[in-house]
Amino acid sequence: MKRIDLRRDFRDLYRPSALEIEMVRIPKLQYLMIDGEGSPNSGEGFPQAVQALYVTAYTLKFMLKNEMKVDFPVMALEGLWWAKHPEAFRLKRWDDWRWTLMIMQPGLVTKTHLKKALTLAFEKKGLPELRRVRLESFTEGLALQLMHVGPYDKEGPAIDRLHSFAAERKLKLVGKHHEIYLSDPRRVNPAKMKTILRHPVRK
Repeated sequence: MKRIDLRRDFRDLYRPSALEIEMVRIPKLQYLMIDGEGSPNSGEGFPQAVQALYVTAYTLKFMLKNEMKVDFPVMALEGLWWAKHPEAFRLKRWDDWRWTLMIMQPGLVTKTHLKKALTLAFEKKGLPELRRVRLESFTEGLALQLMHVGPYDKEGPAIDRLHSFAAERKLKLVGKHHEIYLSDPRRVNPAKMKTILRHPVRK
């Protein structure tokens, strides 16, 4: 059995300091992705998208373990967040929020594998959202990141720190706000949840 340890291979990207802002360079990686809009805290769109993404990720994992004798972990849930007007987040104008949820995949996973896994997953779970899951490469390049410890709705000061750090060093924020959810909110005390906050920058 061949083992691919994505957590070890990319540990510099997934274990930032909770105290210091770090500058990292993110290589071209590929992810399972699903798009959506609106608040993550109301309605069924967000949790259903999360479910579809995890069902696909685990189906792929065990399918390739059986067929190719390759094992790899299901990585953390990640999210890209944006809005036409950035104040939509500060003012909590939910309808203006846009997001892409993602789970990193090893390079050996192909769109042919995904198509087969989605067929298997749909036969078993019948989730309509599975039809929206795709496999796509994504490159961020140079980025700033830090660890936020605490509830999601208390991220504001950490995000402000990140933006101030960029401005002080004359770095331009580009792309989308990126979050990596290292804790399961169903099992971890909100005060102890760990979330990586990341934003691409350009000199």
